[in-house]
Amino acid sequence: MSLLSPSSPWIKAMPVVFVLIWSTGFIVARYGMPHAPPFSFLLVRYALSVFCFLIWIACARVPWPRDRAQWLHLGLAGVLMHAGYLGGVWAAVKAGMGSGLSSLIVGFQPVLTAIWLSWSLRGSEQAGVTSRQWTGLLLGFVGLLWVVWRKLTLGSAMDHVTPVNMALAMGALFSITVGTLYQKRFVQPCDVRTANTVQLLAALAVTLPLAWSEPDAIEWNLESMGAMAWAVLGLTLGGSSLLFILIQRGAAASVTSLMFMVPPTTAILAWLLFGETITAATVAGTALTAWGVSLVVRPARR
Repeated sequence: MSLLSPSSPWIKAMPVVFVLIWSTGFIVARYGMPHAPPFSFLLVRYALSVFCFLIWIACARVPWPRDRAQWLHLGLAGVLMHAGYLGGVWAAVKAGMGSGLSSLIVGFQPVLTAIWLSWSLRGSEQAGVTSRQWTGLLLGFVGLLWVVWRKLTLGSAMDHVTPVNMALAMGALFSITVGTLYQKRFVQPCDVRTANTVQLLAALAVTLPLAWSEPDAIEWNLESMGAMAWAVLGLTLGGSSLLFILIQRGAAASVTSLMFMVPPTTAILAWLLFGETITAATVAGTALTAWGVSLVVRPARR
């Protein structure tokens, strides 16, 4: 990746490709839920992903991070961005939340990121949340509440909101937000393959006791194996690696600004594959949320 020019078509397309891949994660969670407990599935996913990365690293002879502090930073970022984020999303979907709503909730990452950056830069020329950002934040929350209210009153048995799955989804939102900011702040430039391996090993260690506590085992069939294959090859080796590269190259803002496209994409996929209802209220709430988030993350005019 370091050999590619920042103006190359591949570099420019990376955020869009990442969002397209990332949107399928919620579909994979819903697709595999009937056949696997969430943490057991993730445990196997992490283990297979580490195995694939180790083969890749051995063939390419990629150097490992030499600084012990970087191992710790990578490990903590991995716990937040893999174990915390994926574990929260998968557990929320397992608890009955629809994939469209779960993606909408974690799609608020750009809002939290913008607010945090504004607060952390207080005292500088870029400090403060502008009136436009506050307007976007309000619109985004109104859109989310619009969709959540429909789920509370009209949601089906496999697409409803409870305090448990809402708490799990919110935990996933905070994990991916803090993990992204932490990685950008503390993780030094390094090879994406070894960095991802360290992160996945940390996530595996945290997920292991949670998987052991689950009473059910994974039911291996065509659907669960297909979900696992895409989760490892597409989402982890592809999506997670793209996310790491984008943050490392300083393009985290580009990814954040495109995150609001994940909920509509996921909603369409969930409608096509699972028949999840898309009503006028869902469309309006999602559109309002997307508009609000875009107002928050849009760069100020100079």
